[in-house]
Amino acid sequence: MPPAEQILTARRGTAYFAQRLGELSDGELDGATLLDGWSRRHLLAHVGYNAAALCRLLDWAATGVETAMYESPTQRNREIEEGATLSAAALRNLFDHTVARLDEKWRHLPEAAWSAIVRTAQGRDVPALETAWMRSREVWIHAVDLDNGGRFGDFPDEVLNSVLVDIVGMWRKKGIGEEIMLRADGEAITVGEGSHATTTVSGSRAAVVRWAAGRGAVNLSIEGDPLPPKWL
Repeated sequence: MPPAEQILTARRGTAYFAQRLGELSDGELDGATLLDGWSRRHLLAHVGYNAAALCRLLDWAATGVETAMYESPTQRNREIEEGATLSAAALRNLFDHTVARLDEKWRHLPEAAWSAIVRTAQGRDVPALETAWMRSREVWIHAVDLDNGGRFGDFPDEVLNSVLVDIVGMWRKKGIGEEIMLRADGEAITVGEGSHATTTVSGSRAAVVRWAAGRGAVNLSIEGDPLPPKWL
């Protein structure tokens, strides 16, 4: 998709996350998420600081001066743990402020800078345009992780398809999941090349993506291992 459409998808995901967040009381931020060991406070801190980290990549693209997403491998975890101790009002403000900053960076990024190469926290060299998809994936999936009504079935088709491509691609890159066949809305997707699947997961595309992303099995038919390999 063109940059404008990719950014629109990220903005729609941000609005979806904000809607789910707005339905939670301050006290409910202490509750658990779908991510082991993380409260909603941890998740909200992560989503806020993720936007700030993407702003640093956009600064890199705009200026040509290398600016890492995080100063060190431990910075991300430290930010999340410290952020989770903030007051509910401060956490909500962190989300709102960093969302606004990221949107401003996208709006003012020079046209030529969209193709500038930056480096993700995982060490991938990608064009700056990739930040739009990186953010989309964060906000759409983490809206479900808040565990208060978000559904993969609410995702636009392009988001579901792109998440599935990411997951299967990562499994292949890591050499895992070769025994898995996914049947999403009848479409067969084999992870391994020419291998005989011992685990078959069938259902709607939304349900298959939810399972593959490690968010549990809902309305699925699973033959074989009920747990997917990790992709991130």
